[in-house]
Amino acid sequence: MASAKSSRSRPAYTSGVLLPMSAVNGEDGAQLSDKLQIFKSEGFDPDGYVQSKCQTMSEKEIRHLCAYLQDLKKASAEEMRRSVYANYSAFIQTSKEISDLEGELLSIRNLLSTQVAVIHALADGVHIDSLSSSSEDSKNHILTVEDKDPSDVEKWAVEFPDILDVLLAERKVDEALAAFEEGEARVAEAKEKKRLNPDEILSLQAAINNRRQELSDQLAEAACQPSTSSVELRASASALKRLGDGSRGLKLILNGHYQKLRYNMQTIHPTTTSYGGAYTAALSQQVFSAIAQAVKDSLDVFSDDATYSSELVIWATKQTEDFANLVKRHALSSAAAAGGLRAAVECVEIAVGHCSLLEARGLSLSSVIMKLFRPSIEQALEANLKRIQQSTAALAAADNWSLTYPSGVTRLSNRPGMISQPKLSSSAHRFYSMVQDFLEDVGPLLSMQLSDSALEGLSQVFSSYVKLLVYSLQSSADDGAMFDGLENKLVSIASTEEQQLALLANASSLSEDLLPRAAMKLTPTSSYQSKMDNPRRRPADRHNLNSEQKEWKKKLQRSADELKFIFCRQHALDLIYAEDGSCNLTADVYLNMDNTADEPDWCPSLLFQNLFEKSSRMAEMAADMFVGRERFFTLLLMKLTETVMLWLNTDQSFWDDMLQDPNNPLGPLGLRQFYLDMQFVLHFTSQGRYLSRNLNRIIAQIIERAINESGLDPNSCLPEDDWFIQIAEESIERISGTRTGFDERDPSSPTASVSAMSMSSMRSHGST
Repeated sequence: MASAKSSRSRPAYTSGVLLPMSAVNGEDGAQLSDKLQIFKSEGFDPDGYVQSKCQTMSEKEIRHLCAYLQDLKKASAEEMRRSVYANYSAFIQTSKEISDLEGELLSIRNLLSTQVAVIHALADGVHIDSLSSSSEDSKNHILTVEDKDPSDVEKWAVEFPDILDVLLAERKVDEALAAFEEGEARVAEAKEKKRLNPDEILSLQAAINNRRQELSDQLAEAACQPSTSSVELRASASALKRLGDGSRGLKLILNGHYQKLRYNMQTIHPTTTSYGGAYTAALSQQVFSAIAQAVKDSLDVFSDDATYSSELVIWATKQTEDFANLVKRHALSSAAAAGGLRAAVECVEIAVGHCSLLEARGLSLSSVIMKLFRPSIEQALEANLKRIQQSTAALAAADNWSLTYPSGVTRLSNRPGMISQPKLSSSAHRFYSMVQDFLEDVGPLLSMQLSDSALEGLSQVFSSYVKLLVYSLQSSADDGAMFDGLENKLVSIASTEEQQLALLANASSLSEDLLPRAAMKLTPTSSYQSKMDNPRRRPADRHNLNSEQKEWKKKLQRSADELKFIFCRQHALDLIYAEDGSCNLTADVYLNMDNTADEPDWCPSLLFQNLFEKSSRMAEMAADMFVGRERFFTLLLMKLTETVMLWLNTDQSFWDDMLQDPNNPLGPLGLRQFYLDMQFVLHFTSQGRYLSRNLNRIIAQIIERAINESGLDPNSCLPEDDWFIQIAEESIERISGTRTGFDERDPSSPTASVSAMSMSSMRSHGST
């Protein structure tokens, strides 16, 4: 150091802050010693000293002083470094010797403590009696020293705390644990056999407890170090368990894995990933790997002890909740808010996939994830369903209601095993395609029990689409006013019968076939049929699954039935009423038949001819529009005919005019015409195979009412059955232009078991 200082070319300042070079080099040692006295005092103030000396210095001198001090600092550091390197081996050797010396000093301390205890024991065993002043007393009372050697237990009780101190100082954990166990056993034995007095037992027990706590603190402190490995962590926890502090050992394990998890998660940032799935995958890998390792370490140390299992489950649940909240904040919430159902489902699938790996270790946390992710998934579901609804409304505004096969399908496949693809309009095709995509996305979330919510949402979206179809069917804006809630009422109006039938084809195909088939993706197995055919599945489960599917399908059909009802009502009103509002069928048609002298030209009334013509025209259209769905159209014609006949049966003004006017009663010819009209309806509906039992019953009631209230004898004024059949067939030929013979009945027809009432049955029924 002196040589380093003397080599500087910078002059030494004599301002008092620095020593003269002569003093530094050893010159004038007495003077140097005197000047250093000020630095040795306990009240020396460095700042005050420097300020007092620097007040008389110029700025340049101060700068030179600072530079000189910096040089001295660097030289001192370099000298220290060289000194350490030069004496490193000696330093290490000295450290070892010091450590050994500490151990020897501790041993000496223990020996001294033992000797002190022996001396005290000897002192307690010596009893010196006072000498009597008299000689006789001196003979009887002499100084007696009774040697009383301590027992082995007493010796051990004195030495044992020191032995523990040595083991703790040398950090011999296993030996210390064995010593604690031995000490507890010997204390219990001494207490039972009363080899130590109560005070000694209490003192010894307190000493053991204090050192037990000291060892516990040592283990906890060592385990908290960042460099502690998993093996060391488990060893510390196991030692704490042996010390009776297992809860603290478990906390050390869990905290150690938590700290490692936090460190590993520092490199995972949502901004560094291209999409939420990558972030979720990276985070899941770290979180559930840490939980799995924590479970393994805990089981290795504590096995299946329920005392510690609950604390482990609580910790794992907390980590899972934190993980789920991170995924929601950085990936799931944004995807759900934007309606990204597929992205949201992917995040959930990744998380559940990693989480399910813990089930092999007996830890199920899937329910925790599902509970936290469910609101976001429901939000994504609602956003997707709303998007389907809005898109369908926009498509319905541009739909021309022309039916076509799906893209790539030219006709309905009749080959076995091929899935039928019915004709739909453009908006219905797109609606079904969006529903399929939606179900593909939501299918993996069956474990979240969201299938019911998804199906309920789909039924509402389908109901909204049916309302669009109904609105398109309406001819006036007032009728559409009842559909409040439709966001887009700019729907293309179906003005022709063909377009209106296309609306029915859309609704029926979606509700009865396409949507129920697509919804099978939401069954708990990969295939609805395989689930139903599973022999191990209980009959009650199969029944419940069937019931759920059937109930949902009925809900869809009820929405479609609303469209069918309005269709039939509208077309029935078009048949019954003219454009000017007048009725196309009045009582005068029948009452005036007997007021003419000429024989009438027998044919059905215009209303029923129009009904047959409309039904025939629709049947021709349906032959191409309802391929493979003939049953639906048959039921539609049934409903249309029933609507017309129900109006006739319930129109009280019609019956008042025809049967309650004594001045103009219903005559034989009028009754024949009325009967001919009813037989005509029965005949063409029977031949067309859409004569229902309900329609047969309604017509029978109408005929019975007319015969009974007219007071006429049907046997005398009505001809035989063949006459009515001939007139009906001639009218059918004239209207349709071709002879229609339906001698054979389709066994699968809904009306296969229904036949028209014969003339004789009508007569007998009316006469009764």
